[in-house]
Amino acid sequence: MQKRRQLTLGLLFASPWIAGFLAFTLIPMVSSLYFSFTDYHIIGAPQWIGFNNYLEMFTQDPLFWASLWNSLIYSVVSVPLDVVLALIVAVLLNMGVPGRFFFRTVFFLPTIVPGVVTAIVWTLLYSTQNGILNAFLSGLHIASIPWLSSPDWAMRALILMTTWGIGQTVIIFLASLQDVPLHLYEAAKLDGARSLDLFRYVTVPLISPVILFNVIINLIQALQTFAIPFIMTGGGPLNSTMLYPVQVYLNAFQSFRMGYASAEAWFMFATIFALTLLTLRFSRSVVHYS
Repeated sequence: MQKRRQLTLGLLFASPWIAGFLAFTLIPMVSSLYFSFTDYHIIGAPQWIGFNNYLEMFTQDPLFWASLWNSLIYSVVSVPLDVVLALIVAVLLNMGVPGRFFFRTVFFLPTIVPGVVTAIVWTLLYSTQNGILNAFLSGLHIASIPWLSSPDWAMRALILMTTWGIGQTVIIFLASLQDVPLHLYEAAKLDGARSLDLFRYVTVPLISPVILFNVIINLIQALQTFAIPFIMTGGGPLNSTMLYPVQVYLNAFQSFRMGYASAEAWFMFATIFALTLLTLRFSRSVVHYS
């Protein structure tokens, strides 16, 4: 009787979360899986068409492959760049330098700025005519760069601005660095290890699980990036920044092909799941768990 009462009480406290999970996660996921096998245009009943959406996606839609390639390029370049830069910043902030608490706050602040605001601010910074970046280059007698209006520069501009939001990764690295036992550094120094040796042979192995965690989280976020390219470029110019989530959104809410967009969304889910498993598989030889 007591156990049943405790179970009922526990379920009662957890019921808001359970209801939210069912209403906003599980039911939409199951519905989208069903819609991915249908011809559904929001208005009207969905018509079952089997695997036709997936066949069209793989064989008849060149924009599908272009957007997938763009997302992979964006992720492969931005994730290592952001993780390495965040680790360097975290190591510097972990040192006993004056004002380190102030700088920790400064690096974390961009992560709490809404993505829409960030996109608008960076669009102004990248402006060809009046942007601050081109004004700075002009002061150095360097020709202005068409950051967002050139297919050659637009993707580079998006990748560059990802470094603006590394604050959360920095904080996670900083917490892991503070958990490294000091006596290991002292023992390594007695053996003649230099600063670079300490970082390579002591710090990195001990925080390698955290490095793996940050790589996976940043990879998932990069593959799901939507707001920044949608607001800043709309996928242009010439589809050079047409990332996969932007293409899914356009199919769903511009072309109103909800069934086709659901099929694309589930393919992205499978892709992220597979890449995560591959990352975990190849990390076994370099990640050390204590």
